[in-house]
Amino acid sequence: MSGEGATAATVCDNAALVGAPATLTSASGAGPGARLVLSSTSQPALSATRTDAGTMRPKNKAAPYQLATFACRVRAMRSIRSSVPVWLVACVAAACADAGPPPAAPGAPLDPPRPNADLEMMMGDAKAPSAPPDAEAEKKAEAARKLAEDFAKLEKEQATEKTRWNETLRKQVADLSNKDFKSFKAALQDVVKSPHRTPGASERDKDRHPVETLTFFGLKQDMSVLELDAGAGWYTELLAPVLRKKGKLTVAGPSPEGPMTERSTLYGKRLRGFLDKAPELGDKVDYITIDPTAGFVLPADRKGAFDAVLAFRALHNWQRRNVLDKNLTAVFEALKPGGVFAVEAHRAKPGADPKASAEKGYLPEAFVIERVQAAGFKLDGKSEINKNAKDTTDYPEGVWTLPPTLRLGDKDKDKYVSIGESDRMTLKFVKPKK
Repeated sequence: MSGEGATAATVCDNAALVGAPATLTSASGAGPGARLVLSSTSQPALSATRTDAGTMRPKNKAAPYQLATFACRVRAMRSIRSSVPVWLVACVAAACADAGPPPAAPGAPLDPPRPNADLEMMMGDAKAPSAPPDAEAEKKAEAARKLAEDFAKLEKEQATEKTRWNETLRKQVADLSNKDFKSFKAALQDVVKSPHRTPGASERDKDRHPVETLTFFGLKQDMSVLELDAGAGWYTELLAPVLRKKGKLTVAGPSPEGPMTERSTLYGKRLRGFLDKAPELGDKVDYITIDPTAGFVLPADRKGAFDAVLAFRALHNWQRRNVLDKNLTAVFEALKPGGVFAVEAHRAKPGADPKASAEKGYLPEAFVIERVQAAGFKLDGKSEINKNAKDTTDYPEGVWTLPPTLRLGDKDKDKYVSIGESDRMTLKFVKPKK
């Protein structure tokens, strides 16, 4: 059999596979008057004729339900949909839609009607299965929500901080900046006690040792200093008053004018707002915009202009973004001959894989020294000022598990607070004079 007759036979054969053995008596024609006859050992022959409208009209009154019995049990309809003639599809649909079930035996419970998914799929009416939740899309949506909250929080914090900077505080900072100190260290010792510092900042002194760290690097009051990835300005608010009178401070950070959908824009606004909250603090601090993901690109007029470049807790991010070597080369170009490259970085265990440990916020000290020296620097000194033997470096959220981030919130908070901030290498490199 071929053509439409073959198609009808396929339908009947498929019905037989699911418990409705049937035989195609005849199937002929495609236009008005076309006839389809089905028969079965358990059912009388069913006959239907195609009308001018293209539908199939059963020849006997009992036929609609019986025809539906055959058609609705077909489980392979979807696979043969493309080969079923339009008139046959219409016939099956009409039978399933119009016919009612045979009367139930007296006292027997009535079965509720059940949809036929195969027929619905064949007719194109079935609803597509619900797609599983897109985990990546949900993650992005959550990140966007959190970023919006952080922008709102930053705006409130900066408004509060501007209010705190009253005339009295401004005068104190102005007097501090204009004071003559006998040494850089003496100036720092006064600055760390100043009330201008952001509330809570001084609590970090016991872990960060700012006076000892900056003194180790050999900074002086008349130096031109570049602070890379200045963050929220923790070191900036110490350096700005000390360098204001005789020296020069430049900070590098993301653009505060970037898209509001980028977290780097949040960090740029945070640093820019920190400097702008009071002219006595930030009006003489230069701001260089950098793209954290693309690496540090120094303006041509700033090459060879700095006595010192500072990188506090930044190198792990350079490694994560694959810009470590590029940034080290830019630092080398930024410094005058004999200039200092000051590095403080979260220290991984010896032998740790740099790529894997960087994702946790840490880098092996030997790796850092090797990469910096490869950029042309000479190691001039090492210090254990910021060593922390309690830091095991193996936390669920990496270094951000520890203070001050405490990414796990209240979970085991006391435990991580007792550890303190990370174990950090403190390294002094020098650009050779020749």
